[in-house]
Amino acid sequence: MIKQRKILNRRGFTLIELLTVMAVMGILLAIAVPSYRRSQIKAQETVLSEDLYLMRKAIDAYYADRSSYPDSLEQLVYDKYLRGVPRDPFTRETDTWECIPPEPADNGQLAEGGCYDIRSGSDLIGGNGVPYRDW
Repeated sequence: MIKQRKILNRRGFTLIELLTVMAVMGILLAIAVPSYRRSQIKAQETVLSEDLYLMRKAIDAYYADRSSYPDSLEQLVYDKYLRGVPRDPFTRETDTWECIPPEPADNGQLAEGGCYDIRSGSDLIGGNGVPYRDW
């Protein structure tokens, strides 16, 4: 009989308690989600910066070896200067990178190859106010 009383006297949470907990959780989420998103964008910017550095380094190595620029990023992969074309962290594609052709020399002669520099194909603007395509 004593066990039955304990079971009957047990109560759940009140509606006010549940609403208070939900409000506190909502406030914590309102603070945490924007912070998480900022850190996610910062990580993508770091990946973009590193990918651009590695591809530009590969283009420079290609030019140093062959005295001409590669025709495309796929040429760098084919000739083993890159293991693969990296995925742009903002467009999430490997084919949105834009190759910038070399400018003509002072004597008007064009350098060979079509990929002097590389930039992102994203139209977004970075946290520093500079569009990702201008990094």
